[in-house]
Amino acid sequence: MRILPILATATALFLGGCAEDKKPTDHYDTIIRGGTVYDGLGGAPYVADVAIDGDRIAKIGDLSLAAADTVVDATGKAVSPGFINMLSWAVSSLLHDGRGLSDVKQGVTLEVFGEGDSWGPLSDYTRSVIAEITYRDKTYEPQWQTLGQYLEHLESNGISPNVASFIGASTVRKNQIGSANRAPTATELEAMKAEVRVAMEEGALGLGSSLIYAPAFYSKTDELVSLAQVVGEYNGMYISHLRSEGNTFLEALEELITIAREGGVAAEVYHLKASGKKNWHKMDLAIERIEKARAEGLAITADMYSYQAGSTGLDAAMPPWVQEGGYDAWAERLKDPVIRAKVKKEMQTATNEWENLLLAAGPEGMLLSGFKNPDLRHLVGKRLSDIATERGQDPEDVAIDLVIEDGSRVGTIYFLMSEENIHKKAKLPWVSFGSDSKALDPALDRPFGNPHPRAYGNFSRVIGPFVRDEKLMPMQEAIRKLSHLPATNLKLRERGSLQTGYYADVVVFDPATVQDHATFAEPHALASGVNHVWVNGRQVLKDGEHTGATPGRVVRGPGWVGWAKDAPVLAAAE
Repeated sequence: MRILPILATATALFLGGCAEDKKPTDHYDTIIRGGTVYDGLGGAPYVADVAIDGDRIAKIGDLSLAAADTVVDATGKAVSPGFINMLSWAVSSLLHDGRGLSDVKQGVTLEVFGEGDSWGPLSDYTRSVIAEITYRDKTYEPQWQTLGQYLEHLESNGISPNVASFIGASTVRKNQIGSANRAPTATELEAMKAEVRVAMEEGALGLGSSLIYAPAFYSKTDELVSLAQVVGEYNGMYISHLRSEGNTFLEALEELITIAREGGVAAEVYHLKASGKKNWHKMDLAIERIEKARAEGLAITADMYSYQAGSTGLDAAMPPWVQEGGYDAWAERLKDPVIRAKVKKEMQTATNEWENLLLAAGPEGMLLSGFKNPDLRHLVGKRLSDIATERGQDPEDVAIDLVIEDGSRVGTIYFLMSEENIHKKAKLPWVSFGSDSKALDPALDRPFGNPHPRAYGNFSRVIGPFVRDEKLMPMQEAIRKLSHLPATNLKLRERGSLQTGYYADVVVFDPATVQDHATFAEPHALASGVNHVWVNGRQVLKDGEHTGATPGRVVRGPGWVGWAKDAPVLAAAE
């Protein structure tokens, strides 16, 4: 007879507990509710809530009983880690405009600099070079000395994305011997190594080179190995624009593998490509060689941009010897009729001695994209072949004249690659992505030339056309290659995936509508389909519009002296 009261009491206690559980028990700054979570690790997506507190991901799971200051409904949307731009040239644009609009609109939360040149450390010579660089017809006087100070200067100015950098092999070379075509002396090499060591301890990711350009072209393999060995002491990476992506592509790749082996470092190929139709078949051989090196235990990876054309300057159409000493010396030599004739002949002659992009693309495959001289900007969007016809000159003469007339190397887009190879590279598990461009705002940057459309569409092109439309890979694999893969290759800490305790670099996008809109004819067009972006827990994109927030920070490499000894380091990517 006493059983009923006991059951009644137990039932009341149970119901009371349930009622208590239905009350919000946790409170967060932000909850992203009901999205399909792609954690960046490559596994199957799942529906869950993501909570952000401060600058960290606080919890992932069923948070229906929790409350937050800001709640975002992500039903039907993808929730992923922020994307890492493995090759960014926002190094100058972020100084003038910290929003990084064209990249933030695509979900980029980390810009990685340092393809050959870095904006520190500075000598009088490299300081003067940077002081002459224009962006929106404005210059920026360096207010820093070292690479670490440059990155901290960006952060203190206010930037929306995070930033990180390699130290440029060309920068330390120019700091010691200018643009001379010679090997460094033993003393100069030790000074270069010392600069690399300081940069690594400041948080540089490793050493970056760009070997088709003067003065990097003058560097021999043993010089690069010596610098890479310093990087290896700090568990950093060597990353390189290969000495050739065309006629001697495979030999140049072998040089990178040699530097990795002898330098004791991981190594990455910048914007992996086979340039020029006659070299397209070499991509299969290059992939085979990289995979063989990886099987031997070398950590060799690559990145790419998702277009058939590259973008650089007319310097890539002229022999490196004429460029020794920098632009002023180069232009003066081109004014000499005897030297000009020699340069023109070499521009017309196939060679394995230097990378001649004029022959690789042809004048009809060279689109002029940017001029320093306002009087020449009417030529933006025209092919070199068309300008040659208009002027009644050979294309080589036009290129030489434009370099002299513009006071610069002249921005040029070269159509070099095959679509088949682009798709083949995009599917490789060890390839990540980089824009090789500035971060722009079409409303402000349109008057100053036509950039490569990759500035506006590189990442949206991957998760939109490549994944959704062409089915090149599953979405979770694309997200891994945009986030966790580069983060692990760079040995970043607590970034690159959605995990509790990691920094809250988070993207919400609509897989059905993500789309790039920039074209070569009309490049100034922002991508669409990314709804929300958080950087270090603060929202920089809300309902597709930039919030004006600038929470970006310096992201440090593995050698930074400020790391706590017990701080976790991501394992190398598989």
